[in-house]
Amino acid sequence: QVQLVESGGGFVQPGGSLRLSCSASGFTFYTYDMNWYRQAPGKERVWVAQIEGVTGKPTYADSVKGRFTISRDVAKSTVYLQMKNLEAEDMAVYYCNRPTGDYWGQGTQVTVSS
Repeated sequence: QVQLVESGGGFVQPGGSLRLSCSASGFTFYTYDMNWYRQAPGKERVWVAQIEGVTGKPTYADSVKGRFTISRDVAKSTVYLQMKNLEAEDMAVYYCNRPTGDYWGQGTQVTVSS
């Protein structure tokens, strides 16, 4: 069955960096689009970035463009979200998503605070 497992969250000061990972299993990884979403306390879950399945083309929400990079390692069936210059507004639970079939991971917490 399809499984998505996020890791890499943690505590970081403003201006710091983190790399999130999403380990995928149960499907042919590289043929599917994959997304990262985030949900801040008291707010709706919002889309952050996507990497297209076949082409690997990335797209980003305006709020993270230039600071976040989505990438993947096909051999490891893993999607990454490299986050730089983190701001307090980036603090959220980050979720990995495969839109086809609407599969979600359990989320990983990112805390940005001085």
